[in-house]
Amino acid sequence: MKTLTLAADLSEIDGVRQFLRDQLQGVAISEQNFFKIELAVVEICINVIRYAYPGAHGSITLSLKDGRRRVVVEVRDSGVPFNPCAAPKPDVKEIVAAGRKGGLGIYLTLQLMDTCDYRREDGQNVLTMIKKI
Repeated sequence: MKTLTLAADLSEIDGVRQFLRDQLQGVAISEQNFFKIELAVVEICINVIRYAYPGAHGSITLSLKDGRRRVVVEVRDSGVPFNPCAAPKPDVKEIVAAGRKGGLGIYLTLQLMDTCDYRREDGQNVLTMIKKI
């Protein structure tokens, strides 16, 4: 399993993208599936950055494993407990009609990945996402 730990800061998002590109290089994955994985991971990281550490600094640890026709990504943070898998489904039409920015990241992630599982472990939020390739 390949791992990256970075500051929970928006300036680190390009590092998330680069990590995924580097680690999935040479893996038999379609461009479409790579895009889905990248978008899902970036959206989850942005949510951690914006909401997990109110008034404090924190970090995010990404772990990635590929094999057996699937990619497994684990996202860990020590922030406020939050289960994105249990988040209510947003009213997409209302968000679009209101011209709101945001509010669809978790929903997109759950739609793009084949499996998403959450657990709270040793004071950390742990989100495991799987994409079949």
